Amino acid sequence: MGSFPCLHSLTEVLFFFFSSSDYFRLTTMSLRIIVVLAVLTGVTGSLSVTIRPVADSVDAAHPNSVPETVEETEFFGQAELLEEEEAEEDVMATGELNPNHYPAQRAAKVVQHYLNTRYGSPYRVFGLKRVHSGNAEDVADSRRKYQLEISVQEMIGNTTENCSAEVLFSRGEQQRSAQVQASCEALLKIDTKAQEEEFYQQYKMNQSLQSAQHLPDSYGHIEPDMKPLWHLGIVASSFIMLNESTENTLYNMAQVANVTQLPTENDQLKFDYHILLHEMVSQEIIHWKLLFTWSPAEGVKVLQMEQLPHCHDCEKSPNTN
Repeated sequence: MGSFPCLHSLTEVLFFFFSSSDYFRLTTMSLRIIVVLAVLTGVTGSLSVTIRPVADSVDAAHPNSVPETVEETEFFGQAELLEEEEAEEDVMATGELNPNHYPAQRAAKVVQHYLNTRYGSPYRVFGLKRVHSGNAEDVADSRRKYQLEISVQEMIGNTTENCSAEVLFSRGEQQRSAQVQASCEALLKIDTKAQEEEFYQQYKMNQSLQSAQHLPDSYGHIEPDMKPLWHLGIVASSFIMLNESTENTLYNMAQVANVTQLPTENDQLKFDYHILLHEMVSQEIIHWKLLFTWSPAEGVKVLQMEQLPHCHDCEKSPNTN
């Protein structure tokens, strides 16, 4: 074979092997590189290679990091599942929060549910667009207060406004629902009275009560005339998510498995919904029964919320919002 030329770097070694095809073949390359490195080590004393990791964004690598915008996790039935990389999370931060990490995102998501319970309708649905800043502090009575600056989007009209909000979580064995205050005056001025009244009259005068299943379907599709029922399901499910949310949860509405219109009572449209919620932390799909009424004047009034037993045979929807 002959002697090797004097090679002074690892790069030259590799170049030599790749360029000397008359003497070496790919199948024996690895073994011969080892031999050369051993020779070089004996000549020069040592050969060390330092591999430095490529710098990356802290937020992208953090197990509590989440997408920032509605576009990255679309609201109506197309959101990707947010999977945590670690089973255990960091201890809740105090003081200024990273807007992209779970503590701030969870508190902001509760504001979304609050706005839907107060102001939502079949033609007005609110979604979290972005968290701009957040601050957390422990307060009296084992409670924890989050102060947030966020962007909220009215999804149907595609209108986005900045909002200031405060979320107060309770702690301990008997946790109460989160208390929320939010200032989003511009969003609340959106006028949907005409559409709501038309929907109300149409369903109030129905001779045959409406029903539907799988909104959206497994392809993420919803028939146009069923979208108000889907929107109404989002609004009504926010009552559940607001009631169930803690610092350790992150809920999204996944699907309306079934909806049935019931006879109108006291000028209120009445509905029976079977809702699938996606709890992002545990990755569970949770089934709930919702019985509620709605009218343009009164909004959603929940009559019954019941968590259903885990359904092993039920189809799990990949879509969340």
